[in-house]
Amino acid sequence: MVKRPTFDSTQLTRRAEELINGASNRYRITVQVANRAKRRRYEDFDNMDDHQMKPVMRAIFEMSDELTQPEIIGDI
Repeated sequence: MVKRPTFDSTQLTRRAEELINGASNRYRITVQVANRAKRRRYEDFDNMDDHQMKPVMRAIFEMSDELTQPEIIGDI
């Protein structure tokens, strides 16, 4: 059995709270996180090397980075 590396759960919680507080609609941001996680899960299914973090956690980290650092996504 492959062990997942540990992560800082307080940082995950803080980032999730930032996403929820920054969104105008809590339901919509939750659905967006779920959709991104689902999309990433199917993308990562082919790449078996990169299973260090669950897709939902990765989606939360990515989306909170996009929220706090808009230069990552540019002018979309």
